Amino acid sequence: MAPFAAHDFESSLPPFPPAHAGEADGLSHARQTEEQQDSQLLSHLHEIIAQRSLTALFQPIIRMRSGEIVGYEGLIRGPSNSPLHSPLNLFKVARANKLSVQVEHLCRHIVMAQFAQSGLPGNLFLNVSPGALVQPEAIQGETLRHLEKLGINPQRIIIELTENEPTYDYQLLRNAAMHYRDMGFQIAIDDLGEGFSSLRLWSELQPEYVKVDMHFIQGINNDPMKLQFVRSIQEIAEKSGSIVIAEGIETQAELLTIRDLGIACGQGYHIARPHANPKTVVGDDISKILRRDKVPLVTQKHGPTKKSATVFKLLRETRYVSPVVPNDEVYDLFVNDPQLQALPVVSNGIPVGLINRYSMVERFARLYGRELYGKKSCTFFMDPNPLLTEQDTSLQDLSHMLVQAESHHLSNGFIIVDQGQYVGMGTGHDLLREITQMQIEAARYANPLTQLPGNVPINEHIEFLLQSGVEFCICYCDLDNFKPFNDVYGYRKGDDMIQLTGRTLSQYCDQQLDFIGHIGGDDFLIMFQSEDWEHRCQAMLDAFSTASQSFYYMEDKERGGYYSEDRQGNRVLHPLVSLSLGAVKIEPSQYSSPHQIASAATKAKKQAKKTPGNSLFIERRVPATFSWAM
Repeated sequence: MAPFAAHDFESSLPPFPPAHAGEADGLSHARQTEEQQDSQLLSHLHEIIAQRSLTALFQPIIRMRSGEIVGYEGLIRGPSNSPLHSPLNLFKVARANKLSVQVEHLCRHIVMAQFAQSGLPGNLFLNVSPGALVQPEAIQGETLRHLEKLGINPQRIIIELTENEPTYDYQLLRNAAMHYRDMGFQIAIDDLGEGFSSLRLWSELQPEYVKVDMHFIQGINNDPMKLQFVRSIQEIAEKSGSIVIAEGIETQAELLTIRDLGIACGQGYHIARPHANPKTVVGDDISKILRRDKVPLVTQKHGPTKKSATVFKLLRETRYVSPVVPNDEVYDLFVNDPQLQALPVVSNGIPVGLINRYSMVERFARLYGRELYGKKSCTFFMDPNPLLTEQDTSLQDLSHMLVQAESHHLSNGFIIVDQGQYVGMGTGHDLLREITQMQIEAARYANPLTQLPGNVPINEHIEFLLQSGVEFCICYCDLDNFKPFNDVYGYRKGDDMIQLTGRTLSQYCDQQLDFIGHIGGDDFLIMFQSEDWEHRCQAMLDAFSTASQSFYYMEDKERGGYYSEDRQGNRVLHPLVSLSLGAVKIEPSQYSSPHQIASAATKAKKQAKKTPGNSLFIERRVPATFSWAM
């Protein structure tokens, strides 16, 4: 949100001069009136500062998946009977009279004091302008001392950088941010996507939180460009370790869209308005909205049987230093090798720490940095708790370790050992590349939405059944009227419907005999070997009919369908989604390939779809000859 979020101040225009007055007299009168107004506003401002007559408001920031309040943004208001009630006007007058830093400090103190007095849970997001952040009194710990008096742990304070003016001295700002981090504070960037240099600030400061400007949130459910922008921000945040907060959520549709995009946190009027005494839990209506439609996935293990890749695949033979090497030598190593990002510290073959290039070079670049630290042991700058992993650890296990570890380990890399002895290093980039390749390979074997076996294992299993010479029944499962449902209710509801279908079908399969696979979209295949397969199919239809009712609005259920527009713009009523099953009994030696069997199942499915509602069609005819026509 904009600094201390505001309402516009309406001031009256000066009166017109008398008709007989000259132009110069009119301009002079207008100028005098304007000066009088400015003087009155400045007097108001001095009075506010002297009497500390500002009020703090707090707006909750929630975790989108649970509705839990993670913290509050501290906002400020002037006296209700004052023209400076709006923070927009308050800071406009302060800047015009070179009092913005003084007013901002006052606002900060009042917000922190009221936050402490209210006993609110979670973190406090404290608005700070970049200019105020680098002031000498700020660097000298004035805020920290005030927090100590109030009994607030600095780790609960997130400094939310607001952009009122261009930021040019990134080095100074970066140093100030690092100084605050050293004291326990965290950093957030406000209004990402709006302002002068927010993306540059993100890159330079690597903040813990990034707040997306409300322009990109409001109406996001109907704007593909805004949706893509926020999705891209989320992808960058996942790679950089930042937590995204969506600002300005004002409708339920925006709330659900933000949740479905995987955005971690949100705030806005639809969740809760700013208040001097805010609630410590969100309303039941918001909690229910956020928690509904949670669909757990059923994981089945299908895929390549080759041995899982290990950390040894990522091994890079990297130079290392001993603890006695001075910082001057380590600094020269980094300067002479631009590709060297981290340097292990090894003593008698045992890794004892890791030196990060950025941290080392940045500290040396400070005034008198080399003179102060150059002759000291390199252990002064090393991380004494680097991420260590044995070379035979699986890449999946290493990935889980990195997720659970602190975020800096991903950029630093990890030390690879063999029974505790140093072997080399691996990088987070190499791990991500290998994991991505493994996921691409796994996608050929398992559908990412349902985690059911995909096309490769489906064909392999049909081939196995054919070679085994056993009787089985293949059943093609397809949803009817699914596309208009997806258009009307949205892709998230559509995904939930597909997941429900996969779970329902799996529930009535015999895990020891029957094989279920997900071809893609809303199409599934089942190879039954259980004798009561026909009864199981009917149970699937009954269960789907009951469970799918929860997906519709009440009015749609009552009319038995939902409206959407066709390509000509006509309003069309579509029936509720139903499930069609087309089954074919496969006798030994009747078919010779998986393609023939799939074709026969497709024909049976088409017959089933001719019957309205949930239906089962069983092809009982024995084909004299087989046709390749689909």
